[in-house]
Amino acid sequence: MPDTSSLPPPAKVLQLHHCAYRARDAEETRHFYEDILGLPLYHLIQNDHVPSTGEYCPYTHFFFRLQDGSFIAFFDLGDDTAALPSPNTPAWVNHIAFSVENIQALEDSKQRLEAHGIEVLGITDHRIFKSIYFFDPNGIRLELSAQVATAEQMHRESQNVRDQLDAWTALKRERHQHRG
Repeated sequence: MPDTSSLPPPAKVLQLHHCAYRARDAEETRHFYEDILGLPLYHLIQNDHVPSTGEYCPYTHFFFRLQDGSFIAFFDLGDDTAALPSPNTPAWVNHIAFSVENIQALEDSKQRLEAHGIEVLGITDHRIFKSIYFFDPNGIRLELSAQVATAEQMHRESQNVRDQLDAWTALKRERHQHRG
């Protein structure tokens, strides 16, 4: 392990700027996120070469803005191909969860999505929040969540979260030892 004592401290990460995913079709994706979910199309970058690698790959990179100023973004590579799901990961694991204001907004969103022919799972009760699940046109699983726990309850529950993770890690290690 290298000596890290002389390094500056980690930068303060302020908020999520954006998550980016592959889109099969920019207009289909725009319709879903802007017209159905209500996220405004906010920014677009088009290029024939990837700035970070120099690789030739014509693309359109487009961003939808959330209320907190963060973005969900997509790349349309022009070939009408969606990203493939991971073969070793259940479809419910990888997803993006967005917050909505309250339970009424969650119920209204479910009604709106279903009216557009989108299959919705839930309302699911997670004790501290309730949510619905559905897929976007690119096969990305999305979740809308409404917080039901108070800030005080969330703070109390955060007090022993490291102990809970350590217990999980120990249990997992024990299970691996019994298998091997």
